Amino acid sequence: MVALPAKTRVFVSFDYDHDDDLRKMLLGQAKNASTPFRFEDWSIKHDTKGWREDARRRIRRSQVVVVICGHYTDNATGVAAEIEIAREEKVPFWLLQGRKEGTCRKPAGTSWLDPMHSWTWTGIESMCRNMTTPWWKRIW
Repeated sequence: MVALPAKTRVFVSFDYDHDDDLRKMLLGQAKNASTPFRFEDWSIKHDTKGWREDARRRIRRSQVVVVICGHYTDNATGVAAEIEIAREEKVPFWLLQGRKEGTCRKPAGTSWLDPMHSWTWTGIESMCRNMTTPWWKRIW
């Protein structure tokens, strides 16, 4: 099990229209005592007029953006905007495969170089182990 020094400030990016159930499951899992990660959820749960500015403030204060990828994430403009904000604010993001069945799609603003972690203990442990360091900084 990975021991994180303290709660990690996480912004959870997800397809608001299709994958809120996945966000709730991830947050529920994070509360389980045997889970290898603990974090504070700073995601935006409701669409508001100033959501972009709110997202920027929250992402800026976060240590990592976890992007839950579902079947329609490639069409989720909000997720693409949050990826863009994370890049601008130099906050690392991690892609998490949200669904076992069907194809989980990466959001716009990502590439084939951005790995998608499986939603398994091993995948989540790997993500947690490297949560605040992007993969390209670990290989140089």
